[in-house]
Amino acid sequence: MQCINRREFLKKSLGSAAGMATLSFVRPVRVFGANERVNVALIGCGGRGRYVARGMAELGAEITYLCDLHPRRLDKAATFLAEVQDRKPRIVKDMREVFDSADVDAVVIATPDHWHAPASILACQAGKDVYVEKPPTHNIWESSKLIEAARKYERIVQAGTQNRSAPYVQAALEYVKSGKLGEIHLVKVYNLKPGGAFHLGRAGTKPAGFDWDAWLGPAPLRAYHQAIFYGGWHKFWDFSGGDMGDDGIHQIDIAVMLMGDPGAPKAVSCTGGRMAYKADDCEVPDVQIAAFDFEDFVMTFELTGYPRYMRKTTGTIRREDEYPYWTQNATRVELYGSELMMTIGRHGGGWQVTTSGGQVVEQMYGRPSDTVHAEDFLQSVKSRKRPNADIEVISTACNMVHMGNIAYRVGNRKLWFDSEKERFIDDAEAKELVKRQYRDKYKVPEQI
Repeated sequence: MQCINRREFLKKSLGSAAGMATLSFVRPVRVFGANERVNVALIGCGGRGRYVARGMAELGAEITYLCDLHPRRLDKAATFLAEVQDRKPRIVKDMREVFDSADVDAVVIATPDHWHAPASILACQAGKDVYVEKPPTHNIWESSKLIEAARKYERIVQAGTQNRSAPYVQAALEYVKSGKLGEIHLVKVYNLKPGGAFHLGRAGTKPAGFDWDAWLGPAPLRAYHQAIFYGGWHKFWDFSGGDMGDDGIHQIDIAVMLMGDPGAPKAVSCTGGRMAYKADDCEVPDVQIAAFDFEDFVMTFELTGYPRYMRKTTGTIRREDEYPYWTQNATRVELYGSELMMTIGRHGGGWQVTTSGGQVVEQMYGRPSDTVHAEDFLQSVKSRKRPNADIEVISTACNMVHMGNIAYRVGNRKLWFDSEKERFIDDAEAKELVKRQYRDKYKVPEQI
């Protein structure tokens, strides 16, 4: 095979901005010594990304690069990281510099959601392993492309759905496997959170040196708006899957895991709308109920963005041997077995199995799993064993998010899905939403 140096490969791969590669290129896998550090770059230095990178540094990784389009976020990340790492990472704005560096083994992708898959695919093509925040893709088509890239370029790709690594969730899975719950034909997933109205307000002035076009990336061109950049992107389909993709994917993935990772549902229906805050500027629903039909069970997902009394599992409960008051726990999953019922919390909260009258039959306290999940990723980088939240495993929950949102966006109706061809059956409008329209210089190509 003809040899090509890495710089020439990346030049062809990334094009003038962030065009996607079609070359077949596999970087030789680095063999790690027992005590050798994994060199990690952070791409996207917002709050979540900073914490993930710091957590990896605390586990012994070396953060060699910080990459973000906004100078202030780079400064904050560098200061935050300096508390746990003596070596100063290189500060860059262009992810191409990260991909072109031999001083990077793996990357943490913590950009806004619409960049997750394109950046992850570029990383795979450049020979980097990937820890990508949830949801790892913006649409169903991207899910298949990211799996394809991970396998073709022999990369570790771990999604940031850390419940997969939680000991209490794994123990719950073993309890379900024991058959003590009986036959399970109904699973309820909840993401019932408080919220408020969203108004864009003044557009503001683009910060000096900030590349808004690159931030938009594959999304349609629009004028700069400070409210969108500073978190408001969660409210628009161009960038996000709403709170179903932002938060609900965690509970959906727990439910899918406990049901044995059954693959894609055969049908989805959805209802809801912008009901509590009808006159604001938000596109995504504040009430949403989706139902997913599997062969032997139905899984429902319920979302709100308004009731004040609903709360995610508190920090105290996550740290202590306590259980939530389940009725007002915003992020829980319920499994209805023919014999017993299991209720399980997210990011801690533990689980309880009950019978008639709420009598507890079995239970286990829970703890957050950020550290064990990051450790699982770093060990996978060294061993080349697929991680707990491998991109192929997590694609079911991720695509369920996309399916539910598509059913909502086409008018709250039921859709049938062909999982082998990854398309909706006899519904042209839904089919159009399986893949987004990419801007030319940020396209993900058909051939990865």
